Amino acid sequence: MPTPSARIFVVSRGLTFIGAALVVSACAQPPAPAPAAAPAAPSYFDNSGRKDVWTGGVRKIPITTAKGLFNVWTKRVGNNPTVKVLLLHGGPGATHEYFEAFDSFLPAAGVEYYYYDQLGSAFSDQPDDDSLYQLPRFVDEVEQVRVALGLGPDNFYLLGHSWGGILAIEYALKYQQNLKGLIISNMMSSAPAYNEYAHNVLMPAMDQKALAEILALEKKEAFDNPKYEELLMPAFYERHILRKPAAEWPDPVLRSFGRLNKKIYVPMQGPSEMGASGRLEKWDRSQDLKNITTRTLVIGAAHDTMDPKHMEWMSKQFPHGSYLFAPNGSHMALYDDQDIYMKGLIEFLKK
Repeated sequence: MPTPSARIFVVSRGLTFIGAALVVSACAQPPAPAPAAAPAAPSYFDNSGRKDVWTGGVRKIPITTAKGLFNVWTKRVGNNPTVKVLLLHGGPGATHEYFEAFDSFLPAAGVEYYYYDQLGSAFSDQPDDDSLYQLPRFVDEVEQVRVALGLGPDNFYLLGHSWGGILAIEYALKYQQNLKGLIISNMMSSAPAYNEYAHNVLMPAMDQKALAEILALEKKEAFDNPKYEELLMPAFYERHILRKPAAEWPDPVLRSFGRLNKKIYVPMQGPSEMGASGRLEKWDRSQDLKNITTRTLVIGAAHDTMDPKHMEWMSKQFPHGSYLFAPNGSHMALYDDQDIYMKGLIEFLKK
């Protein structure tokens, strides 16, 4: 018979053997499958496969016209497969630069967006041929830009500000099947209604002596007279374009306005923002808004050159329209009522 110490040794060895067997058995079992990883969201700064990486997002896009081939300038910021916004600047003949305020807001919201200078504007070709600066040709240009950038109904938002709003409405009426969403910022759907608002509401509230001098210079077509701009700035622009003293206007706005191509602006818009008197004078799409069925945001402001009540009315004509009102803003509400403007825009894009 084994001694007590021997019995303990045997039991101990038996337990060790059983424990080892259990370990071996456990190791022999196939490991439990790991939970499937969710597909990684593409990084906002993932430039994989992009044609514009080495230029920092800048691309010159060739545009075919009846007068030959020209190039327009674009720049992509960010990456988002489902939200891509093409920006149509005002003027006509200004530049994309005043949209640079978006850099402080849209990247943090994950929005991919494209700066774009229309033909004739400073960063693009500027052919000296007046026949090119017609609304239907600009619409065709936007479509060529869309195709080149690869934007489509699953991701393409079009934002038009001021004259860009006219262009955006015209584009939507012809090509809305390409759109995911539309934003009309600080633009009425009728130039005659715009002129009526300017004459009946805005001009009577101006300094009447300054207004008389402005109108006298316009009658003489003395648009290059330094006095013309000197009068317009405090009497109208600081009240209805951007509600800050001119000395405090932001650099992107000053650069954009400083490059304004008046060879385009004056024939199409007229000499100033106090109304439309050029080719756009009779433009009116108010009765056609009902035909734009894509989801649409209209942005208006209390102190705008455009009638905020008309812009609210517009939002109700679109079958899927909504309205964003900037109570402290003017025509450049993206600056002088920035918090309201940016929050409302991002909310619309993220719906």
